[in-house]
Amino acid sequence: MYGGALLPSQQSMQLQSDLTISRKLREKFIEAKRVLALTGAGVSAESGVPTFRGGGGAAVWKGMPFDVISSAQMVSRDLAAVWEWFDYRRRLLSSLRPNPAHLELASWQTRFDDFRLVTQNIDGLHQLAGSKSVVELHGSICRARCLTCHARQEIDREGERSDACMQCGDLVRPDVVLFGEMLPSGAYEAAAAAAENCDLCFVIGTSALVYPAAALPTIARDAGAFVCEVNPERTPLSDLCDEVLTGKAGDVLPLISASVGI
Repeated sequence: MYGGALLPSQQSMQLQSDLTISRKLREKFIEAKRVLALTGAGVSAESGVPTFRGGGGAAVWKGMPFDVISSAQMVSRDLAAVWEWFDYRRRLLSSLRPNPAHLELASWQTRFDDFRLVTQNIDGLHQLAGSKSVVELHGSICRARCLTCHARQEIDREGERSDACMQCGDLVRPDVVLFGEMLPSGAYEAAAAAAENCDLCFVIGTSALVYPAAALPTIARDAGAFVCEVNPERTPLSDLCDEVLTGKAGDVLPLISASVGI
């Protein structure tokens, strides 16, 4: 004990002793060929990413509610203000790095024959950790999209970007799903197809309240998959899951791998 509190190493040991990975989950983890992992804001929060709905710690941006400055209407009305908001958010993220949950999920893509990572996060930390072919349901703060030809281009995480499309020269906007917009074409369809065909489904760091992403675990369960939730607290999805592991993703996911000796 240090000052009445557990040291980080002691906290990890305490978690290992308190958290039990069931025999059934261990068996499923070993036997699974097709695995789906759905991640939400809780995974990014462990790297210090402010929650999107919290607006970087504030409910408003220069007098505008976050759901106004982050809306489709604002792109038409004041694109410069939208970019100012998202540039600010991207600068907040520039110094942040993937945490053990991101790294563990990246390692799973070589562990299973068919591993699909679907995320509601827009910060790009899964890709920084080494994950490939990530299905980004809400887009990425590290990309821009042309208003005219819809061509996409990467944005420097340190904040440098162009206002013009490299293909046609028109203005670009953040390539994220704003309030009042649909998900990117094909993104949910790819995620739903993975849910319908997986043997094992992990729901990690998400409240399971935002649709249509919240429907994915149910699709997986109805198709016969074993569904495991990993979250610091129970959610509306918990009672529908085959297993619920309560804790931070960065602590829990490595323990799952360790429990089967990998």
